[in-house]
Order: sequence, then structure tokens, then C-alpha cells
Amino acid sequence: MDYNYARRMADMKASEIRELLKLTEKPEVISFAGGLPAPELFPIEEIKKANNHVLDHNGGQALQYSTTEGYGPLRKWIAQRMNAQLGTSFGGDDIMMTNGSQQALDLSGKLFLDEGDVVLCESPTYLAAISAFKAYGCRFVEVPTDEEGMMIPELEHALKAEPDAKLIYVIPNFQNPTGRTWSLNRRQKLAELSAAYNVAVIEDNPYGELRYEGSFLPSIKSFDRTGNIICTGTFSKILCPGYRIGWIAGEAEVIRKYVLVKQGVDLQCSTIAQMVISAYLEQYDIDAHIRTIREVYRKRRDVALDAVNRFFPSDIKYTKPEGGLFLWIELNDAVDTVALLEKCLEYNVAFVPGNSFYPNRNKPNTLRINFSNMPEDRIEEGIARIGQVLVV
Repeated sequence: MDYNYARRMADMKASEIRELLKLTEKPEVISFAGGLPAPELFPIEEIKKANNHVLDHNGGQALQYSTTEGYGPLRKWIAQRMNAQLGTSFGGDDIMMTNGSQQALDLSGKLFLDEGDVVLCESPTYLAAISAFKAYGCRFVEVPTDEEGMMIPELEHALKAEPDAKLIYVIPNFQNPTGRTWSLNRRQKLAELSAAYNVAVIEDNPYGELRYEGSFLPSIKSFDRTGNIICTGTFSKILCPGYRIGWIAGEAEVIRKYVLVKQGVDLQCSTIAQMVISAYLEQYDIDAHIRTIREVYRKRRDVALDAVNRFFPSDIKYTKPEGGLFLWIELNDAVDTVALLEKCLEYNVAFVPGNSFYPNRNKPNTLRINFSNMPEDRIEEGIARIGQVLVV
């Protein structure tokens, strides 16, 4: 049948990179490609007990439909934790649960973006955010970044040049793909510019709890005086991604709008998944669990940095993240990392070429390495293999 698809489908094409990365599913491949947490750190026994507790005590409720906003005790816990750690002032009613923070991005596109609207983003930025927003026909304006985040003069220049910009999308903590963290000053300045130009900000924070050194910084939202800044978060990196439970946090007015668009998508998130996570948080010490994750990932980050320093050419540039899951590497201008990936797959090692993280321009000599999902010996071996291909 010759289907009459929506116009937006014309711009949706299978990624050549993702097709290549299907090969990474082979067990012999050392993959630095996905942003995957380490499965050996999932608290399986504790979650099993929490699940049984929920079914034993509230099975009827857990297996029933529930509200679009989400499970009340879990929303309250999220608000209190954000307030304590990030300097926000949310209540439980300011939180709406989502199917992972990825759904939060898609719902944001549905809520804010019309055909031709402008999204300002970091350059580079999160690949799946590009995909989520692009489906609504937006244009991207990339704002240059350095080690402290978006460069504020360039951001203000972009806001002046695009007075009708709808969204600013940022990942201020251990950004995907670069691993960089915004400075306190830049967080404050972004909040000020958001208010001055009346542009909503999506502050995406999936990695904020995974700090391995340095001090935790307040949320950009903590400097918000107009209600323009909307936060997203997830349990995927601090508990497990399989439940697909994340959230959006914002002012009551915008959360009501998010509820309306979510009702047209999936009605609600999994009731039992929310209740099991809430039971886990009541019965176990999530902070002790996160400390374990941090220690494991810190060691893996250090092994990855050391291996890059030893096995890669001396003329590269690379980030040294204080947390998160990723290293960002810029190679010699002559290197095309898509071609490099094809060659590395012959040696059973994979990464993500950097071009995918730029919505407009090309930067073919860049790549992202994830260090959280592989044990330390395989991290060293995999980076050594990439280094060998680079020097051939």
C-alpha cells in the first residue's frame, strides 16, 4: 500500500551510524557507544523485594490505571530531593512523571514547537534531543560552548538574532556528549537571559547525581525568577533504566499543559513501576547505592582517561569530566570518525562519531566514548584498539 505519511516523516531517516552500531550487540565487541549504566550495579534483589512488597500490600492499586501526573509519594520525594540538592523550591504538584526523560523532551517539543520555530542548543548537544525536537519541524541554532558551558555573549547574540526563539535546551551537568559542566556564573546568566528575552529553558539533568570530584552546583532553575525554566530528570542512571521512569518539574501552569499533552500520548506511566521505585526509596538507602555507582564509575573514568593519554596520538584534545558517563575527543582535522568507526568495528570495538551531535554543522573529527558500561580491563583494551587503528 502507498501510505500517505505526515510531512514530518520526510526528514526522519534511519541513522547510518545506528545501523553500524547494531554490530555492537555482538558479545565480542567492546562497546563505548551507548550511554548505558553498568547492569551489575542494578539493585536486583532489593527491587525484587520492593516489587513483592507492593504487590502484597497494594497489588490492586499497582496493577490499575492511575493519574497522568503520577504516583503522589514518588512525586513528593522527587521534589524534596531536587530542593535539597539543587536549590529549587518545588512541591509534589510541580512534578509530572514521564516514560524516561526522553519522553519529557518529546512532550516539550509537542508543547512548545510549531513548524519553523527555533531551538537554541549547545554545540554539540544530545543526539536524542535533536531527534525529539526535529520531529516538530523546528530549526536549531547552535550556541558555541567551552569548558564552562554555553558562551554567554554568543547566546545573547543568538537571542537577539532570533527574537521569536521558543526554547533553549541545555544539559548543565556532565553534558552528553562532552562531559562538560556549566559554571555557576553561566547558570545564573542563562536564567537572567531567559527572563530578559522571555524564552523557556529545558534544563535536562540525567547525570547530575553522578559527580566524582568537585562540588555540586545549584540548578539553573534555582536562579529562575519568572518561571521560564523547566527541569527534567530520571531514575535511569541512579537506579535502573528498564522501568523508564523520569519526570518534568516546573511551575504549576506549565505542568498542567504537560499533563494535557501526555494524556494524548499514553495516559500515564506504569503504575507498578512508580510504586516499586517509591517502595525501594522508602526501604533502602538510595544515597549509599549512588555512592557505590560513583566509586565504580570514577575508577572507570580514570582508566579511560589514562588509556586515551597513553594510546591515542598526542595531538588530540579531550575532556576530563568531573562526573557523568562520557569522554569527548577531538582528533586531527584529517580524521573522519565515521570511517574510523567502520575500521574499529573490524577490531571489535565501537564508539559514537561526533557528527551525530551537531544538528547543523559537521565536525567529522570528533567522537564520544562511554566509560560506565565496560569493566576496567575492557576499557583499557578497547581504547588501545582504537589507538592502534588511529596510528596505522
